[in-house]
Amino acid sequence: MRAPTTLAAPRFAPLLLAPLLAAAWPGPAQAAPTFKHVVIIFQENRTPDNIFGSNPTFEPGVDISNTNLTPEALDGCYDISHSHTSFEDALNTGFATEPTSHPKGCTLPANPQFKYVDNSTGTVQPYFDIATNYGFSNRMFQTNQGPSFPAHQFIFGGTSQPSVDSPLFASENMNVKGDIAGCAAKAGQTVDVIDGYGSEKSNPPIFPCFEHPTLVDLLGAATPPITWRYYAPNRGSIWLAPNAIRHICVPGTVKKKLECTGPDWTNGDIVDDNPAQVLTDISNCALQGVSWVIPTAAESDHAGINNGSGPQWVASIVNAIGQQAACPNGETYWDDTAIIISWDDWGGWYDHVAPFQVNIEPTDPAMWGDGYTYGFRVPMLVVSAYTPAGYVNNNVHDFGSILYFIEQNFGLGFIGGSDMTTYGQFADYHASTRGYLQEFFTLGSPRSFVSIPTKMKPKDFIDAPKSLEGPDND
Repeated sequence: MRAPTTLAAPRFAPLLLAPLLAAAWPGPAQAAPTFKHVVIIFQENRTPDNIFGSNPTFEPGVDISNTNLTPEALDGCYDISHSHTSFEDALNTGFATEPTSHPKGCTLPANPQFKYVDNSTGTVQPYFDIATNYGFSNRMFQTNQGPSFPAHQFIFGGTSQPSVDSPLFASENMNVKGDIAGCAAKAGQTVDVIDGYGSEKSNPPIFPCFEHPTLVDLLGAATPPITWRYYAPNRGSIWLAPNAIRHICVPGTVKKKLECTGPDWTNGDIVDDNPAQVLTDISNCALQGVSWVIPTAAESDHAGINNGSGPQWVASIVNAIGQQAACPNGETYWDDTAIIISWDDWGGWYDHVAPFQVNIEPTDPAMWGDGYTYGFRVPMLVVSAYTPAGYVNNNVHDFGSILYFIEQNFGLGFIGGSDMTTYGQFADYHASTRGYLQEFFTLGSPRSFVSIPTKMKPKDFIDAPKSLEGPDND
């Protein structure tokens, strides 16, 4: 099989920069409703071409290609490398070389990265239905050029820098299995860091415990404070971002074992053993101001681990919010909740759109993002009562766009300081000069909820045996 053509080019070469910049400066944000709740759902390791390639023209305006791609089951048996090194290999070779891992008995096809998800039995139909009934982004990129651990740091706090003034970014996952990430990791645990020239060799690996502001610091400082909750299946893993922030984790010894002991871990802000609690909280009118929802392995879409239920999981959360009856205080979640659905990295899969890159030639002094932004395209769906059906957005977005939207929605200010010429600025600042998620909320009054057909219901996830297996182990 001949490799598909690609827009990728050698490192530091301009990649479709002119047309992307044309979409990157939309001017002042449009007026948008103020939401009482924002729910951020993150799935794992897919590109738009991969998830939606079974029907690349499923609605007008979407930019999907399946040229020279072949179908593969969502719950296929192999995984493709998505380290920073794999990002550079894919960028520089047009995805020609992609190392994979697969268990014994798994038949690895030729060119396994050139696949789209087979939807012949409707496996990913809920994602298509969400897109056609609500909003779809053509230009959502992961902020970082690498795997899940740094990606979730960007999702939670806008950066994977060890500190506000550090010129480095954590760039990879941990180097051992087991209790692998965060401030309560075992002594000797390290994570690779990358400099402004894209080198992971110029500095030694560091302990994966960082100190800088995050979005929840702004939420807590608001008047009155904005409540939040982080739902995840397993404490201490690479996709549970708060455990790598020292002032949130507050590492301490409990029963002779190092654990996070901060108040957010003891007061219920961090639910680290049951993502399905989000469904219970919705039904109990206990949805917080901002919610991060991280799935178990089975529901994650992560190649080689999932069981194909990810689209049902996401649609069940959307339906639970849209169909929730009025709370005792008269609130109806559908009328005041924004739902943002995205994937944390590209997972090694092919995508025909080259990444939007900033500061292609590193500067002196270095600018924020040199050497490590931006990664490949990932899907993003936006759901609300104010989102027109079939809306397709062409402006450039990244994980920082989500942070910026929340900051603007709740009037929080920025995570980073006002110094925009040093590494002290975070991804939310960059998002503020590109696309606005407010563009997804243009209806003047709320419209009725359109439910997403599913085979599984919220009860199926709530009653399922608890799984502490995280969605990503590489």
